[in-house]
Amino acid sequence: MLVGYARVSTQDQNHALQLDALKQAGCETVFTETASGARRGQPKLQAAIDYLREGDALVVWKLDRLARSMKQLLETVEDIGKRGIGFRSLTEQFDTTTPGGKLTFHIFGALAEFERSLIQSRVRAGLDAARAKGRIGGRPRSLDEKQLTAVRTLLADSELSVAEIAHQHHVNPATIYRAFPGGRGAVRAAG
Repeated sequence: MLVGYARVSTQDQNHALQLDALKQAGCETVFTETASGARRGQPKLQAAIDYLREGDALVVWKLDRLARSMKQLLETVEDIGKRGIGFRSLTEQFDTTTPGGKLTFHIFGALAEFERSLIQSRVRAGLDAARAKGRIGGRPRSLDEKQLTAVRTLLADSELSVAEIAHQHHVNPATIYRAFPGGRGAVRAAG
């Protein structure tokens, strides 16, 4: 039996292309998920793996739909392989139930990881170039300088808890601790 797994990274994307390809490949059951491939703990992938039986094959549209790192990819395919379950990728056209497919799997897995590393390097280089020109990217700060001063004063002089101070400034307490490592004790000691 062929069991499909389709994953998109964001709510804005849709599974249609993957689902069409998996159905056309003969997948009787398809599990779909919306989750980043870089993170572990994809419940629908785990459900698909648990559903598989010896002699079945897990089918994905493309390697990067299953995993983002070579290590994660190899671990997943090795784990299902130990149970007598094959793995197929439609785009890269390989099947680990054959010796040639196993070789192709390892080569394409290495290339996928290499491509991801290149993308990360290009992104880093682009950010460095932007910073060199005075542009700063990334997420905006949760607290501006005026708010940081107010939080510092509250930590030093009031008995409000960090959670209460965070609530007043509409941020998570972790934001306060990131801005002031050591919390109230460190602020009072420096004061």
